[in-house]
Formats: sequence, structure tokens, C-alpha cells
Amino acid sequence: MAKFLRTSGRAGVRRYVDAAAKVLIRVGVSANAVTVAGTAVVVGASVLLLAPGHLLAGLIVVAASVLTDMLDGAIARVKGTSSRYGALLDSTCDRLADGAIFAGLAYFLLAEDRGLGSALALWALIASQMVSYVKARAESLGAECNVGIAERPERLIIAAVAVFVEVLGVPWALEVGMGVLAVLASITVVQRLVFARAVLAASEERLDV
Repeated sequence: MAKFLRTSGRAGVRRYVDAAAKVLIRVGVSANAVTVAGTAVVVGASVLLLAPGHLLAGLIVVAASVLTDMLDGAIARVKGTSSRYGALLDSTCDRLADGAIFAGLAYFLLAEDRGLGSALALWALIASQMVSYVKARAESLGAECNVGIAERPERLIIAAVAVFVEVLGVPWALEVGMGVLAVLASITVVQRLVFARAVLAASEERLDV
């Protein structure tokens, strides 16, 4: 979720995040520990709050976890200990957190006899995971793949807005939100496949020359 720092207020936010990171470093907290702790909070909120229908509380807790997503990178940056394993752990935890959020919403919708919404949430879950898989697999083959209309920050924002509007009592809010997410994530998968195909084909042509 480091892309949340790429906003107009990035410098100010980064200053406070780095200050918090320095405090955590002094007490011996590692970036990986923050990553795991933040993920555990999201999973716990998804199971204990979102799934039973405590949507506002779940939204607040999950939104607060954005701070830990910023902090782990800040700790690694301040300490100068960024590593490939840390990147792998962070990516893995992101997938786990996303899956827990959408699964919690799917369970809530199913328990409310809102089968369509539950199905759309599961579709959004699968498509979101595929977005990340295509990127990882393409990059393992040598093709940078940072394209698409619905990357992780956008997907989380859409999900948060859908939950908030649902809390306000707007009918079909989650169904619409999950439907939009499912479609946009699916489009992103296709965009990344098409982009990766072009990059890999061009690479193979260069090797043949």
C-alpha cells in the first residue's frame, strides 16, 4: 500500500511515518514484525467484525491498518534493511489481507441472504488475487507489469467506500461495490496479460535477432 504515499501530501505524511518508524526501531521492532502484525489485525477484523456484520468497526480497524503498511516500508528505509525477502513477505501478507477482507464481506452477505452480493464479493476476491498473480508471474519471466485500472490501492478504496455507503443504509451498496470491483479487477487482469504478452514477445524477438 506504499502507493498511498504518492499523493499531494506525501512529503508531510512521510515525515510523520518516518518519525514513528524511528521510535519503533529504537524499541527493537522490525519491518517484518510490523508487516505480520498489520496483516493479523486485518484478518482478525475481517473474521470478527466484517463477517458478523459489524461493518463500521471493521472498516475503521482495517483503515487503521494502512498505517502499518506505511510503517513497515518506512522502518526498512530508515534502517537501510530493505530485502527481497521483506518484499516477498509484504506481498504475501497483502494477498492474505485482501482475501480476508473480501471473504469476510462475502460471508456477511451470504448470512444476510444476499446471494448475488456474496457471489460478486467472491468474484472480486478471485479477480483481485489474479491481478497480483499475473504481475508476479510476468515479472518472474522478465516483464515489468505495473499496468491496469484497478491496482490494490484503488480496489481497497472502492471496497471501503462500498462498506461505508452500506453502513449509511443505502440499498444494494455492497452489491454495487463488489460488482464494480469484480469487473474492474477482471479488466485489470486482461490488461496485464495483454501488456505482458507484448513485452515478452518483443523480448523474444530481440533474442532471435
